[in-house]
Amino acid sequence: MPGYSRLVLVMIGLFCSMPRPAVAATIDELYQSQAIVTGQGEVNRQIGFKACLDSVLVRVSGDQRLPKRREMAALRDKAGSFVAEFRYRDRMEGIPVHDEQGTHDRPHDLTCLYKPDVIDAVLASLGSKPWLAERPHLVVFLAVEQGATHFALTAEDERGQAMRESFVNATGPLVMRIAFPRASLLAASELDDKTLRYADMVVLNQLARQAGADQALAGSIVWSDKEMGWIADWRIAMGAKAYSWQVRGVSFDEAFRVAMRGAAQVLSGNGLPE
Repeated sequence: MPGYSRLVLVMIGLFCSMPRPAVAATIDELYQSQAIVTGQGEVNRQIGFKACLDSVLVRVSGDQRLPKRREMAALRDKAGSFVAEFRYRDRMEGIPVHDEQGTHDRPHDLTCLYKPDVIDAVLASLGSKPWLAERPHLVVFLAVEQGATHFALTAEDERGQAMRESFVNATGPLVMRIAFPRASLLAASELDDKTLRYADMVVLNQLARQAGADQALAGSIVWSDKEMGWIADWRIAMGAKAYSWQVRGVSFDEAFRVAMRGAAQVLSGNGLPE
């Protein structure tokens, strides 16, 4: 039966586009954050502690509004008191110190580890709470346009390799998981970079769930000379309600970070994306 055969092809395309199932983040993985600092000196460490506090509160709660709260100023002043452990990694590891450079000049990843009860108490003081449920697994349906070049971001298209890598990097701070559809899936579903812009979220969510994911994240990203950057529009649905948000004049790295922050804001139950 032609209809049945087409459904099978769509299902195969979806499953092939998905990565192997990932294990949900452990509590230890969730209650940690990272900042880039210069050297391992005390002054820059304290700056890193402040950045890590902002990051871990958003990472644990999903609420992107917390760093903007007035109460955060006082909390940042004692950010180091919330840290249970910290460690450094030299970002130039393996590269010898040269010229007049010292180790205090080299960039380091500062990783801060926190105890859940400590961070949960900070969240409670801000009127928030931890988002401990397994983070939803999203399939990204994205239309890309840059001048005469336009395409749908797929799992295998070489034009989208840098974007795919950037998008995956954007998931790390929020412990999210994403996948990209194969070109064969989009073709079988009669979707391309033009129709994706207006595709019903109900349809995209059905495709994502058939593939074993939880739901779809849809968007478009268009280069603007006037804005000197990308204009990105994002959509996601929660139940019967659809949410949309936009960012203008940014790199695609930032556009994808905005996508993940907005998705986390909605999926964690913290309201509208900003």
